[in-house]
Amino acid sequence: MAGKYENARSTTGTSLRLKDMNPTSGMCPICIDDCSVLCEISKSAFRGREVLYPNPEDFGKSTQSSNKDYWMDWSNFQIMVNILGAKGIEANPDVAIFENADVSTVVGTHGKNPLPLKVPILIAGLGSTKVAKTHWEGIAMGCAVSGTIQTVGENVCGMDPNSKYTGGKVTDSPDMKFRVESFRKFWDGKHGDVVVQTNVEDQRGGVDVYCLSKLEVNTMERKWGQGAKAIGGEVRLSTLERALRLKKRGYIVLPDPEDPAIQAAFKAGSFKTFERHSRVSFPEFKGFVEDIEWLREQGAKRVFLKTGAYRPAVVAFTMKCASEAKIDMLTFDGAGGGTGMSPVPMMNEASTPTVYLEAQVLKCAEILKKKGKYVPDLVMAGGFVNETQIFKSIAMSNLKGTGPLVKAIAVARSGLTAAFKGRYFTELAKQGKLPKKFADLYGTKPEKFFIAYPELKEQIKKGLPWSAVGVYTYFTDRIGIGLKQLMAGSRKFKLNTLDRGDIASLTERAAEITGIPLIDHFENDTMEQILDF
Repeated sequence: MAGKYENARSTTGTSLRLKDMNPTSGMCPICIDDCSVLCEISKSAFRGREVLYPNPEDFGKSTQSSNKDYWMDWSNFQIMVNILGAKGIEANPDVAIFENADVSTVVGTHGKNPLPLKVPILIAGLGSTKVAKTHWEGIAMGCAVSGTIQTVGENVCGMDPNSKYTGGKVTDSPDMKFRVESFRKFWDGKHGDVVVQTNVEDQRGGVDVYCLSKLEVNTMERKWGQGAKAIGGEVRLSTLERALRLKKRGYIVLPDPEDPAIQAAFKAGSFKTFERHSRVSFPEFKGFVEDIEWLREQGAKRVFLKTGAYRPAVVAFTMKCASEAKIDMLTFDGAGGGTGMSPVPMMNEASTPTVYLEAQVLKCAEILKKKGKYVPDLVMAGGFVNETQIFKSIAMSNLKGTGPLVKAIAVARSGLTAAFKGRYFTELAKQGKLPKKFADLYGTKPEKFFIAYPELKEQIKKGLPWSAVGVYTYFTDRIGIGLKQLMAGSRKFKLNTLDRGDIASLTERAAEITGIPLIDHFENDTMEQILDF
């Protein structure tokens, strides 16, 4: 039904009085004047702009996403398994077991400093939003022991109350140091890296120079947007002092904390949080290329770009810029996930969903390759949570049998969920409050209910938090092993051997958009050739 969520959403804490609804508006068919239920319209009558966002009361302890069905996702494709031969390993039953499948990957393969990853999944930019800061050690250290990338998102220095600025440029940020050092505490120095992402505000504040020169960060990432929102980063500020400080640092803070009337309303409790907004970017081709050259001159060993799910013309423009600047890795983030404070209407109704977006990106890559142009290593993001989706995205990107262009998948919400649970259930265990069914099945101590404990025992003794163990277990023991099983079933034992022939479309729409043949058309000619004997 088209209007199913138009007037009642779990993300905004709204609902309907009646079970049925007007299929266009989503309103109750009969709206009465003495209804006490808060639908989107009625809550908006009281709280206005607050209803554009996920429940303000949950800010800092939750993540959000779209709940819209985009009519095509990774379930529209089926993995095609095989028994005829093997790629990436000897076709020997004693050798070609799924544990021997290699799920490692490398990003930045065309540059001077390629970066190996133990697993093809990394955490995209988690920046100044409170939920990222609260769970930072879990996600950063979890990425480090997993041998993959943790990206420090936008606005960290600007939001750090203890940052020091000289002439408008940051010279010290304890929070940024904490973010970088948390990762490095358990990093092996080879697999993965801590990456610092910068937006318009960060560039103005000199975050890139500070991180490269003072913190010896190796990899910088420019950010043009994300799939959950096409505008700048947003967070909530719970104190007037913080709102005033960030406005003085140049951020857009709404409502205006310097207005005496607004101050009085805040103190009276009319609203409980201010909104901090980042400015949007307006990239230009020449300026971007020069900026990437400048970053390398400042000492960046690798330069990445993260962008959102903008219209096809922007996808082409982005690929053009990335090609000319020869960036090392380019991430496209599809609609409609979020982490902190993405507007709900924008998460649901704006930007290109992930499968459609990857099809556009691959079309651009094919055009560039035909022209002999540089194509950077690609990463896809947007709603990925398991190994089947990762397999299909990577396989789809192998256009001409020369290897997948998509080298890895970026996540944010699912990585945070793993950290959430690892931390929360450990706290429940200390309090003796674990759910009975869970305790009966898996035990009452983290050493028992974390299956990866034996592997990480020494790191845990050195301070690795249980939340990081949760991230490692999710990335390595679940997704890593699950991916190995899928690859072995397809008789592909190295990630770079996956290709478009390993998946088939289940719907005509999926086949039309991606060019992956329908399952009932799949290998029809091959069947006839085999039986011609």
